[in-house]
Amino acid sequence: MRKMPKAVELGPEIVPPPLSRTLRVDELKEGEGWTIEVYREERETIAALLDLAALDRLSFAFSLHRRGQGRLALRGNLSAAVTQTCVVSLEPVESALDVPVEAEFWPAPMIDDLASSPDEAASHGMLDWPEPIEGGKIDLGPVIYETLATALDPYPKREGASLEWSEAGGDALPEQAESPFAALKRLK
Repeated sequence: MRKMPKAVELGPEIVPPPLSRTLRVDELKEGEGWTIEVYREERETIAALLDLAALDRLSFAFSLHRRGQGRLALRGNLSAAVTQTCVVSLEPVESALDVPVEAEFWPAPMIDDLASSPDEAASHGMLDWPEPIEGGKIDLGPVIYETLATALDPYPKREGASLEWSEAGGDALPEQAESPFAALKRLK
């Protein structure tokens, strides 16, 4: 997953990330299961950012496992009930998402070292960039938000909806039935 900034600076304003769930690393027990339920107000904000008609449910169940050198491996499952708008009929399209998630969290200095030599990441077979452990804390908000954003159907289509294409002709308005070149030919 790509790294999402903690906050975006827009002139004198600082815009917080759409979702934040911070956990202290020293309070995490190996393999313990956790569940995050996203609140209605946060879901409404996320729905607006992702152009969703509704986001009725969003939860994330996960466990963390320690790796060497202060790294953590996350395994979890994102579950959501979303309503998108059909690209054909503009009617609501409801769907349930159930997405497996895997991510790694590394101490920030290790990520900085990795960033200084991107070929190093490729040689280790890394597909996703690790998330940072900063100040002994991890933030699962960006993982949840990005997983949801990438799991959405980019072109939601209501079952049975179709786009009927018709050539200009019987149903066309009179001014559309005649081509501009035919009108020019009449002028001669």
